Amino acid sequence: MHFRRTLPIFLFLAATAGYAQDLRVDVLDFYGLRKVSESQVRKALGVREGDRMPPSKGDAEAKVDQIAGVVETHLEAVCCDNGQTILYVGIEEKGTPHFDLREPPEGDVTLPDEIVSTYNRFLEAAQAASRRGSTDEDLTDGHPLMADASARAIQEMFPALADQYRIQILDVLRNSNDEAQRSIAAYVLVYVSRKKEIVNDLQTALKDADAGVRNNAARSLVALSVLAKLDPSSEITISPTWFIEMLNSLSWSDRSRALWALQTLTDSRDPLVLDQLRTRALDALIDMARWKTLSHALPAFILLGRVAGMPEPEIQAAWTRGDRDTVIAAAKKKAK
Repeated sequence: MHFRRTLPIFLFLAATAGYAQDLRVDVLDFYGLRKVSESQVRKALGVREGDRMPPSKGDAEAKVDQIAGVVETHLEAVCCDNGQTILYVGIEEKGTPHFDLREPPEGDVTLPDEIVSTYNRFLEAAQAASRRGSTDEDLTDGHPLMADASARAIQEMFPALADQYRIQILDVLRNSNDEAQRSIAAYVLVYVSRKKEIVNDLQTALKDADAGVRNNAARSLVALSVLAKLDPSSEITISPTWFIEMLNSLSWSDRSRALWALQTLTDSRDPLVLDQLRTRALDALIDMARWKTLSHALPAFILLGRVAGMPEPEIQAAWTRGDRDTVIAAAKKKAK
């Protein structure tokens, strides 16, 4: 397994809304449909490929919510795959799995200015690197270090800051009423030297009310999972449970993060983890493995192959020949 990854740029953004009205819908895709049909959702949404995004995200979601059997709808635009913008429509139907989030904390604690300013400088450098096409990062130290020299130089300041202000960072992550502050805390915390002691805090942050906090917490946990695999003496243990539950989230970003993490956490093919995927998230994985955008569908396809017990070369061969149905059928059969 390689631990140098191409980093999706949305993971840098503390509060990615994933929606922009001035974009056109190049690809329209769905997840969560069980009894409700795609044609029903398309009719209620009133948007087709080639149209502009709906003028009001909330109004568009409310229209789909009126369909019988729909509990909640979530629209999220993702840009860009080969220059195309994808509008994902997530549906939660009655009686289907639900990903619960915690109530936001109410404390007024904040991070030291030194951490906030350094993080903001890093965001600027990382986004500039992305525009240059330099998004690779190294996770082998248990925290992210970008290949881009400018962004990496700023990241290399975080370990000292994280150790110096560890107590304040934890306090903000747990108790701050400011989601931007919690998001920064979730990003910087993983740079501490005593990494095994912060796993539970980051896992709890996976259920934060704010998407940016969940985003950065998941990203940090992926880095920790890489270190745990490379260095068993680190005594780091990452539970896949909340990532598996996150596969049932209404948010595309949550699902994408969970897929990213679970690729690492299922490398060993632990039977208990694969069984949990079968029992808690099989339908969600099938939805995602059928997505039209190949780079988004591939991680779910790989997980389905592992759930089905297929060897990695066989999974890759099926993907190369475009045979998604065989892997999906094998995963369903294994679940019976």
